[in-house]
Amino acid sequence: LIIFFFQTGKLDPHYPKVCGHKGNVLDIKWNPFNDFVIASCSEDSTVKIWDIPNQLLKRNITTPKKELLGHARRVGLLEWHPTADNILFSSGYDYKIMIWNLDVKDTVLSKPVKILDTHKDVVLSMSFNTDGSLLATACRDRKIRVIDPRAGTVLQEGSYKSHRVNKVLFLGNMKKLFSTGTSCWNNRQIALWDQNDLSVPLLEEDLDGSSGLLFPIYDSDTHMLYVVGKGDGNIRYYEISPEKPYLNYLMEYRSHSPQKGIGTMPKRGLDVAACEIFRFYKLIPTKSLIEPISMIVPRRSESYQEDIYPLTAAAQPALTAQEWLNGINKGPLLVSLRPGSEAMNSLPQFLEPEPLMKTTDLSQQQGGGGRMSLEDKQKPREIEDGRKRLKVEEKLTKNEQMCLSNGFGISECPPPKTENELLQMYYRQQEEIRRLRELVIQRDVQIKQLELELRNLSMDTGNY
Repeated sequence: LIIFFFQTGKLDPHYPKVCGHKGNVLDIKWNPFNDFVIASCSEDSTVKIWDIPNQLLKRNITTPKKELLGHARRVGLLEWHPTADNILFSSGYDYKIMIWNLDVKDTVLSKPVKILDTHKDVVLSMSFNTDGSLLATACRDRKIRVIDPRAGTVLQEGSYKSHRVNKVLFLGNMKKLFSTGTSCWNNRQIALWDQNDLSVPLLEEDLDGSSGLLFPIYDSDTHMLYVVGKGDGNIRYYEISPEKPYLNYLMEYRSHSPQKGIGTMPKRGLDVAACEIFRFYKLIPTKSLIEPISMIVPRRSESYQEDIYPLTAAAQPALTAQEWLNGINKGPLLVSLRPGSEAMNSLPQFLEPEPLMKTTDLSQQQGGGGRMSLEDKQKPREIEDGRKRLKVEEKLTKNEQMCLSNGFGISECPPPKTENELLQMYYRQQEEIRRLRELVIQRDVQIKQLELELRNLSMDTGNY
């Protein structure tokens, strides 16, 4: 069923539906870059892409825009790529994850662009990092895996015996994973992991003895984590921090009506005038009801509250499907939730950042001590490529700094003539200052990483 979110009351039993599957529908996902496209998967082993008319449905829709036929058994999970347009991931009970490129003109697709055949059991959960270069999965074999989806390789695999994982989630750019599951004593449990070391969790906490699944939902803008229990009426929420104790419990929303499932409103659909920072849609089967739950920060001022609405992911892709398949990574385009704001460009993220760091470190070592290993002497072209790539990245960053968030260059901005224009200019400059601060922080982090690499290399050469 597709209805306007402001529509309330009981629906007509003959309300038009999307009903093209031949089995139960197990998962549906809106396209993050197109408000009129939905992907659905079903027990009939198919994935279907639906075009939704602007004025919603006038009659039942049974013919999909595209049909994806590749799975041998029922398909249980779907995930759209967070930054690349028309890239869809599907996971089935044949233990395979398939990557589909929907840019092609064919109506029926029988061959995915990539099949990830790295699991020995059913995949229970999938989650992308911010730029979509890594995929985390939770499997019924109780293992968490971090996968490079384009290479099809497992980068990290963890099976911590006292934590049976059900759901896993990337926590934005913090290089951490959050999982929900059960302990050896069947208590519901949450755990926090370092994405580069899944041997032991950074944090493990028992919640209660209930049996329902825990659904984790993360808001990377405000660093807030919501944990929703199936069969519960409550929603716990935490604040995530990069340093210990990592997880800070805030409060709990309580209700007498248990939820069977939960959905969320994209950030751009929130009511910023009411200081709404998150909105859930709670499925209550006992009442045949979907109930909206708004998380609101109580503020007296009715003006736009900049501190609770950082820049968030826009509804435009940062990459085409082919660019991502070719190995390019890019963070999401960012947009301000201030009414009337436009999207900003994301920072470019080049392929293979680790070798780039290593070549930079080596060039610094050459300048400092003039030493270079035999293997490195054999690869002068790679080092030169790395230097060129660094120069390109620096140029792009400088170009970005010359642009204000409204699209005007600094030299092109007309002088404000009215008080309203002066205020708008002030707000633009505030957003630009905040963006530049974030750039400085990112550069500081990169500098620390490079210093660490340099120290490790000098220690290695000392040992030899």
